[in-house]
Amino acid sequence: MRTSSATAAAAALLLGTTATLSCTAQPPKARFQAPALPALSAQVTAVPQDKLGDSHRPGCPVPAERLRLIRMNHWGFDGQIHRGELIVHRNAVRPLIHAFGKAFEARFPIRRMRVMAEYGGDDGRAMAEDNTSGFNCRRVTGDARQLSQHAWGDAVDINPVENPYVDRQGVVHPAEGRAYLTRTPDRPGTIVAGDAVTTAFREIGWHWGGRWTNPDYQHFSANGD
Repeated sequence: MRTSSATAAAAALLLGTTATLSCTAQPPKARFQAPALPALSAQVTAVPQDKLGDSHRPGCPVPAERLRLIRMNHWGFDGQIHRGELIVHRNAVRPLIHAFGKAFEARFPIRRMRVMAEYGGDDGRAMAEDNTSGFNCRRVTGDARQLSQHAWGDAVDINPVENPYVDRQGVVHPAEGRAYLTRTPDRPGTIVAGDAVTTAFREIGWHWGGRWTNPDYQHFSANGD
């Protein structure tokens, strides 16, 4: 008697043996897995005293305990991922991680991101080295009559050389940024209206100094100052 494969299998199972069935079906195709894309990684802590240094002193409008240190990765001009440090007010942490996350997704390059203690709180030195920074208890560059919004920890400056500031006297800060006063979106690290950086900061409700009468292309702040 001719027995079907299904019948043989059923009989084998009943007898406690294993039946091998021939199968003409094609093996399942392997699923294609796209490589994981790098994403922003950020660590938030209280600020150690050595990370504040001369950027904080008695009489500053924000006590040190209200500041936070963000260690996060960013793209560099070399096309590699680097780790940077930024000190900001604790209330600015969440929105800034969102904004810098969007900049990271767009692969926007940042020259360097170091705390202002490494420059002795000297904004001129930091700008000349194209440093992206946040908190610094200092006066407004080019106008010593008032405190900078950076003294509250809710302002950041990004790539100062590629995004210079022109003060009320027409002085360019830093001087190395004069060549970038002509704004073209295809120059790496340059911030222009409608790009990934200005869009990200607009999403968190922050304001861009590039729209001021005296433009500050590097500057973003929570209150527009």
